[in-house]
This record gives sequence, structure tokens and C-alpha cells, in this order.
Amino acid sequence: MFSFTTIQAYHKNLLENNTSCTDAVSFYLQQIEQHKELNAYTEVYTNDALARAAALDEERRNGQPLKKLHGVVIAIKDVICLKGKRVTAASKILANFESLYTATALQYLINEDAIIIGSCNCDEFAMGSTNENSYYGKVLNGIDTTKVPGGSSGGSAVAVQADMCMLSLGSDTGGSVRQPADFCGIIGIKPSYGRISRYGLLAYASSFDQIGIFGKQLEDVALILEIMSKPDEMDGTMLKSLPKQFSNYQNESNKKYKIAFLKQAFHHKGIDVEIAEKITTLKNTIEQQGHTADEIDFDLLDYIVPAYYVLTTAEASSNLSRYDGVRYGHNSSLKSNSYNEFITNNRTEGFGAEVKKRIMLGTFVLSAGYYDAYFNKAQKIRRLLVEKISEIFATYDAVIMPVSPSTAFTIGEKDKDPIAMYLADIFTVFANLTGVPSIALPMFKHSNGLPFGVQVLCNKENELLMLEISNTILNKTK
Repeated sequence: MFSFTTIQAYHKNLLENNTSCTDAVSFYLQQIEQHKELNAYTEVYTNDALARAAALDEERRNGQPLKKLHGVVIAIKDVICLKGKRVTAASKILANFESLYTATALQYLINEDAIIIGSCNCDEFAMGSTNENSYYGKVLNGIDTTKVPGGSSGGSAVAVQADMCMLSLGSDTGGSVRQPADFCGIIGIKPSYGRISRYGLLAYASSFDQIGIFGKQLEDVALILEIMSKPDEMDGTMLKSLPKQFSNYQNESNKKYKIAFLKQAFHHKGIDVEIAEKITTLKNTIEQQGHTADEIDFDLLDYIVPAYYVLTTAEASSNLSRYDGVRYGHNSSLKSNSYNEFITNNRTEGFGAEVKKRIMLGTFVLSAGYYDAYFNKAQKIRRLLVEKISEIFATYDAVIMPVSPSTAFTIGEKDKDPIAMYLADIFTVFANLTGVPSIALPMFKHSNGLPFGVQVLCNKENELLMLEISNTILNKTK
């Protein structure tokens, strides 16, 4: 039976003829079929994946050297474009829409001989924290199918969790990679804003969105990050300091670090008691290992979620205006007597309830009478947060926070309380508001049987340091 641990071990087995790319793809296709009830995939590229695997096996038999991702089986969130394949953002308004091009970051992986096995379910237009807001139906957590997998990249997380691919890509606007990684017990990384090209990523909130990575091993996630961290002239918001050798992080794992723990986070009134206790224990362990671990005050925590939702819904209101059914997308069968009625019918039928809610909220905060009261104030808070995080990183190497106030909650639990749902993002949106990198690390198991961990944040462009510290935490503090 095929088994996967790391890319390096997989390549070793390929070179020793202990397995093949075809074996790997066949195994994951069987896993996808076996776990169909989890609803992690919106489309599986069965024939394409098998054909690519066979071609790679032939190349290897002919003596061609292995590229960095030779035969590595990767799934992508249904907001990332792959030429000739459907990309729908799990929305009726884009049902059956086929992409005309491939996202730059994904093309970098394909250039290194990755095999793309399918597209993963998500919250519609990446709006949600549970993966219940999808045109294709909810995704289930593979550990406990009565629980949500987190969102919006829940399908991508479950695909890795349940061994339906080796690694996967998601998108992170306010925690949509890290929170599902936490709920599913795997690693999830959100790079610095501008580290990875957004060309070919369907937009939710353009100044927040970043492609992120799911995996089970830090070394694999680091390699994927390294390969995707290349320039792209199609994305003018990218960082200038590219590329980076992130896969070299292990070389610095013996250093001593200065770590900040935000007091208001792990003493927050809404946090689960066990999660708070484990983070306190982790802090003590880090100190025993010879690192500095200080509790510091952070009095802006309660402003984070309101600022985030004002700004992201404003950007969403603008970004989603393009989906009108005129050039592409859903066309209503209802008779329309005017152009405005035609668009109204298309958008009413095409968008789900959560997307409509956020479009309306975004339009409201951008309206003339409320722009200064909401949008401008939220921008000022964002600036204060950027200044505060810069101040913290002037003294400390990293910040450690919870990922979520709780473990994965029961399906439907927060449907009647949208404020409680939004507050579940309180610890993750900070990294998106400030543009800094953050990684969710699986560390603990709750008494309820569900996994949870911590997230590590470092200063912008310091992913290498973040990986070094993560490696230290994972290997030396358990």
C-alpha cells in the first residue's frame, strides 16, 4: 500500500523503484472516493492526473533528473485558476465557468512537475469560517463528521487531513488557511502580503488575500513556499525581496529566540480554558529551553475584528461587482424588463446568503453618509495595528497566539449568531490586517478529542525566521 511522509522520502522511494507516480495518484484517487462523504472536492482531475503521472514515470525511467516537485500530488482551492478547468469560488454565479489561464503561483508548482489532482470545496468566494457557505454543500471534518473543518479553505484542509492529496493550496484573507489547519490538526501557512503572486486568485478582499499552503510536514510546506515565492509582472503588489531559500530553515534551529505572548489573547474571556492552559504551558516550556518568553500588553485586540469586517466587506463589494451575468457567469431564466433588473435577477440567484450579506455591508460602509464613520476609522485602526506590530518586532523575534478561541465547533452551531461566527476570527485576522506572515502549528489534543495548536507570527518578509522558530517549537517543546 502506498504511504506518504515527506516529499524527500517520496522521491527516494521513486528513485529506488519502490513506488511510482502512478501508484501515488491511484492511491489518492481511491482515498478521494473512499472519503466522498467529506465533500472536500468540487472536481477531481482523474484522467489528467493519471496521464501526467504516467508521463513523469516514463521520464524518470529514461534517466531524467527529478525536479523539486516531481510527482507531488497537490489539490487547489476552488478560487485558484487552472487553465481549462472550472473555477467557481463554490458559487452558483460562476457554475461551470472554465478558466482561460493558470494562476502564476500554481504554474510555478506545475513547472517543477507537481501533479494537480483536483479542486477543493470552500466557502463561497472565501467568505466564511466553517465551509458551510458553499454552493456544493458543506465540508465535513474528517476527525469528527459532526464538526466543521473550518473555513473558508475547509476542503483544502480536509483533503490533506484525510490523505486525499500530499499538500494543498488555499487562500487566507483573515485566517482561512490557519483556522481550518487548526481545526483539522495540520500545518497551515499564510505568507507575508505580496510574497506570493495573487494573479489567478479570485479576489475577496485584495489588500488582504494571500495564497496559503496546507501540509503535514514543515519541510514540505517550506519547499512549496519557496517555489511559489517568485516574481510576477502581473502582480504589482508583490514584495521586492524575492526569491528566498525557505527550505534552509533547519540550519538555524539551535538559536535562542525572543518570543512575545499577547496577554489579552490567551487570557481572553472567550477562549477555551484548555487552550489557554496549554499556551501557558507552552510559554513555560519555551522559557525552560532557554528562550525569552514574555507576556506583553496588546490593548487593540477588541478592535481587530470590527476593522477587518468593515475593510474586507468594502473591498468585496467592489470586487464582486464584476459578477453580473453580462460577460460571464449565471444568467437568470426570469424575464427582465431592464438592464438593472437583468443584473439584479442574476446576482440574486447567483450569490448565496453570506456573500449577499457582506456585499450589502460593504456597500453600506462605502456609502457617502457612512464612509468617514466606518471605512476611514477602520483604516486608521489598521494603521495603528501596523505601527503596534512593528513596535513589537523591534524587540521580539516572534509573537505566539492561539489560532482560534475554540476547537472545531458543531455543524450549524453558529448559524443563528453571526457575531459569534465573526469573533471566531479574532486571533487570525491580525496577520492579514498588518500583512505579516503567520503559521498554524498542530500541537495539542483537547479532552474532547479534537486537535488545536498555536500560530507563530513574525515581521513582514521574515518567513525564514518564522519557519526556524516553528521548527524549534515543534521539535523541542513537545
